[in-house]
This record gives sequence, structure tokens and C-alpha cells, in this order.
Amino acid sequence: MNQKNSTYLQLIKSIPKFLQLFLNVCLVLLALILSSLLCKELIQFLKILIFNNDGGDYKLFLANILIFFLYFEFITMIIKYFKENYHFPLRYFIYIGITAMIRLIIVEHDHPINTL
Repeated sequence: MNQKNSTYLQLIKSIPKFLQLFLNVCLVLLALILSSLLCKELIQFLKILIFNNDGGDYKLFLANILIFFLYFEFITMIIKYFKENYHFPLRYFIYIGITAMIRLIIVEHDHPINTL
């Protein structure tokens, strides 16, 4: 009976470790995906700068800059998660929320009800 309880307790203790490992692997994959999207946004941003010499659409330019910063903030938050011993600092969620709201205000300023 004691052997059975010991095995059961080891199984119970290994579940959080497995879930933490699974979460870490998923976050690393997410960081890689976000990094590739960040590079794609950078290429898009450079295309707007190089090929749009007529002054172009400043809303598109600003929207792309803010999307770039959103990707950057998410990647930074994942890095901080690992540096802070598997803990997301709340202030990064606030930074991301502020950046997302500013982007929405810039892009959707013609429709204030949609922004609200």
C-alpha cells in the first residue's frame, strides 16, 4: 500500500512539471512565430518607406509602426517570462494594451463607436 501511494504521489508531482515544460515549449514556438511576423512587418515597413515616395497614406505608415511594436512587446514579454522565473509582469500587459489602443485610435479614428 505504501509503494502504491508513493507512486501515486510521484505521478501527482510530475504533472505540474510536465505542464510547465509544455507551456515553455509552446511559448518558445510562439516567440519564433512572432519573430518571423516581426521580420515580415519590418519588410512591409521598409517597402512603404522606399516605394511610397509621394507622401502616401500616413495612417498605413503609423499602423504598421504600431503593429511592429505590438509584435516587439509580445516577444519582450515572453523573454521577461523566462527571466522572471516563469512569471508574467503585469506592467507588460498594460504596455501592450496601451499600444493596441493607440493603434486602434489611429486606424479607426473615423468610427469612434467601433473604437469604443
